[in-house]
Amino acid sequence: MSTSTEARKGAVNLGSTGRRSGEWFGDGGKNGFIARHHVRQMGYSGRQFDGRPVIGIANTWSELTPCNVHLRGLADAVRRGVQQAGGFALEFPVLSLGEPFMRPSTMLYRNMMAMELEELIRANPLDAVVVLTGCDKTTPAALMGLASVDLPGILLTGGPMLNGRFRGRSVGSGTDIWRMTEGLRAGEVSQEEFTEFESCLNRSPGHCMTMGTASTMASITEALGMQLPGGAALPAVDSRRVVLAEDTGSRAVELANEGLRPSKIMTREALENALVVNAAVGGSTNAIVHLLAIAGRLGVPLTLDDIDEIGREIPLLVDLMPSGRFLMEEFAYAGGVPALIGQLGDRMHTGAMTITGLPLGESMAGARVDDPEVIRTLDNPVQPAGSGTAVLRGNLAPDGAVIKISAADPALLLHRGPALVFDDLQAYTAVLADDDLDVTADTVLIVRGCGPRGYPGMPEVGNLPLPQKLLDQGVRDMVRISDARMSGTAFGACILHVAPESSVGGPLALVRTGDVIELDVHRRSLNMLVDDEEIARRRAEWRQPEPPATRGWTRLYTEHVGQADTGADFDFLVGSSGDATARRAF
Repeated sequence: MSTSTEARKGAVNLGSTGRRSGEWFGDGGKNGFIARHHVRQMGYSGRQFDGRPVIGIANTWSELTPCNVHLRGLADAVRRGVQQAGGFALEFPVLSLGEPFMRPSTMLYRNMMAMELEELIRANPLDAVVVLTGCDKTTPAALMGLASVDLPGILLTGGPMLNGRFRGRSVGSGTDIWRMTEGLRAGEVSQEEFTEFESCLNRSPGHCMTMGTASTMASITEALGMQLPGGAALPAVDSRRVVLAEDTGSRAVELANEGLRPSKIMTREALENALVVNAAVGGSTNAIVHLLAIAGRLGVPLTLDDIDEIGREIPLLVDLMPSGRFLMEEFAYAGGVPALIGQLGDRMHTGAMTITGLPLGESMAGARVDDPEVIRTLDNPVQPAGSGTAVLRGNLAPDGAVIKISAADPALLLHRGPALVFDDLQAYTAVLADDDLDVTADTVLIVRGCGPRGYPGMPEVGNLPLPQKLLDQGVRDMVRISDARMSGTAFGACILHVAPESSVGGPLALVRTGDVIELDVHRRSLNMLVDDEEIARRRAEWRQPEPPATRGWTRLYTEHVGQADTGADFDFLVGSSGDATARRAF
């Protein structure tokens, strides 16, 4: 084709197609020239300006996020799908949040990634977006950003690693790390065994293969209807995931043509579906704070009480670590989320719209369970209804706290004991190995100063390591309370997300060593047995700690972040803003 012919094709008035990208490429004057000739700079022909939809590929690939390091290959497959469906793909990077390396916590930056994604979509000539995610916070941040900008968008999670294999058995990321670490400290595991285990655990690209936060959020994304069926569980290295990536790119073009937006998919019914699936898979407690944030961005009412009410009715059906025996490979081969949804039947809102353009029931039709040991039936659950995340309230957590029932020693779900209180994590770790520490198996271990503002960023330290003294006695669980979070791969009688947090004056700031703490998970109560007058006296003496930062992102974060019971999002981002018209600041 001659240059002059290309030029004529490139001058088509894209604005007449009604596409958002036409506001950039379809302008016949200087502004359109600027946009088009810079696309040509990258070696694309004028055929890209013939009115076809422009699809963004938002990629959280980074070598600082090992779980997402394979997303480059998936992006290539997405691009193929876009091109095959007649779209024009433009890939761009988005902040990547890697759990293994980032300090003090990736949660400090979840809202940053959500903001960046929203603004990049809003500011650029895109008609629809594919977001590639994987590691824990990348998926909820993507859902939050898409909810806010409300442009047609679809997620593709990167998939779990292959099962770890250690001395003839399967081992799981996170879950077996905690077990082996405690075993090493207790003298039950040698250093040589520990090092060998380290080399056997992560055998491929992908996120944690246990039902940790990454697997939980992938499953929830599918239940929400924002990912194609089967996308949550297929291993990262399975060739079918590459095919799924190609299908995702093709579907993105269709979304651009149909105009199906996230707000039409992530409805109240879809959020309830996500909560049902979270309970059925034994999902991470982190899912709660993320779903609250997503609901806040959508402007859909959702509370901790809603979450507790739904969770009480759903049994644990998927037998996966940390609450069960298997790993994500087995879940995928058993049928994954579509098969699970089939088992849940009328517990799901099957009429909820999905990214496929079909209601959930039709989208998942034909799925079957290929391994009934991994995906159970309602009359043969792994654990009975109400075994998932429970919401506790009382004078120690008036705005709520959470505990993962399936991960705790059942004997500790009704417990009364004296508090041993530390003002921060460092104070506790400094005496962790002290043989003279005044602690017994009945002690309630409390570490505060770990909430959204106090740490800052609400880190995953709530599964506090047990004191060496108790490990030596054979104790493997105890009641632990904090305003922190816990890794979805972890386990234990850990009470998390206490709200309000101690650093803003929540009652956790007022409890003292020796106070008797009463936990009754069945009654959903958490109290310190201290009279109201004494609590009021302590409150009068309490002084708010100095802010952790005076500048930069951390200052912005601490000044505007909400509490865990509302999702720890920024106050100025709650409520969907919708897709703005193209900016014309030329």
